[in-house]
Amino acid sequence: MITSKYEDGCVTDVTANAVEIEIEPVNDKRGRAAFVDCGRAFSDRLPHFVPQIRGEQLELVDPDKNPFFGHARVQLFIAQRAGKPVGRISAHIDELALAMPAAQGFGPGTGFFGYFDAEDEDVARALLSSAEAWLAGEGMKRVLGPISLSIWEEPGLLVRGQDHPPMIMMGHHPAHYAGWIESAGYTRAKSLYTYDLDITRPFSPLIQRIVQSGHKNARINVRRVRKDRWDEEVATILAILNDAWSDNWGFVPFSPAEVAYAGKKLRPIIHEELNMIAEVDGRPVAFMLTFPDVNDALAKIKGKLFPFGWLTMLRWLRHPKGAGMRVPLMGVLKELHNTRMASQLAFMMIETIRQQANLKFQSTRGELGWVLDDNQGMNAIADTIQSKINREYVIYERMLG
Repeated sequence: MITSKYEDGCVTDVTANAVEIEIEPVNDKRGRAAFVDCGRAFSDRLPHFVPQIRGEQLELVDPDKNPFFGHARVQLFIAQRAGKPVGRISAHIDELALAMPAAQGFGPGTGFFGYFDAEDEDVARALLSSAEAWLAGEGMKRVLGPISLSIWEEPGLLVRGQDHPPMIMMGHHPAHYAGWIESAGYTRAKSLYTYDLDITRPFSPLIQRIVQSGHKNARINVRRVRKDRWDEEVATILAILNDAWSDNWGFVPFSPAEVAYAGKKLRPIIHEELNMIAEVDGRPVAFMLTFPDVNDALAKIKGKLFPFGWLTMLRWLRHPKGAGMRVPLMGVLKELHNTRMASQLAFMMIETIRQQANLKFQSTRGELGWVLDDNQGMNAIADTIQSKINREYVIYERMLG
């Protein structure tokens, strides 16, 4: 049994037959560094985990650098036992998420937890209780998680697929976390899938006919993203995204600051041949982004740019030969949803990117996702191109009070 008391800004949890667990709120730069290092220590234990760049992780929890903080309230916590860090968690409230319709998953009264790591179930329960207490104190009635921090960053807990490394911008968690979260009273709210695809194999004759028909249609133009007008292209892509995904569960629009931030962060991994915008009658209506899996390079340098890791990274960024390819985002304007043209544009972009990834970069596999479990259109496309689910992430929920 766990009981809690508040003392000097700390939550102290006393567990029967165990050393006292102290949950300390993080409120400064040193604390954020300790928070990141705690997570890195847990990640280092996991089979197949790929070390990430520490500076990038610090930036994500820095209010002065991550524009997510411009519309969110965030409290980080570190669990200590006998003076040693034994876990961490974030509690956060996204003002943009609060403004969304409740029917779409978030909405009024919904807060979040994320960045969840714990040494054992007692620590897990203490961390979740602390996050819940903070959220309740801020007026929240429901908690969803793990989402770290934005739905556009690393949503969900990995519950299937621990037997292989994650791709770029995807989380990696031990299987036992699910049991700890569920035993704390959480139930599954949503599953997110990623799909593995052999890109050395041509698609079926049916898909090839659909693609060829699209190329013969004078109204349709599938073109590469142009880096020489990158800011304009980013604005076009995110305008389509904000429209295409606006009815999806868990959708939160990108703020202008996040658009600029995303464009700057993504530019180094953009290769024009792998990113497409589809136009109909000269108007952009769909897009597909594909990122070479930077985890391939990070594994080689063990997540360290210095002293010489940056040379390996620079060479890899210029020509990521043999890299896996991930499609993290695609979208078609809502006005085309559930039409033949929407699926045709998707197949045209997928096939164009598949050929370029295989021929120019000698890539052999791709990954689509994440995809919501109830997104019938995308799941149908994934099935049609004979891709297979290789990872499942779960977002949990619990009512507060």
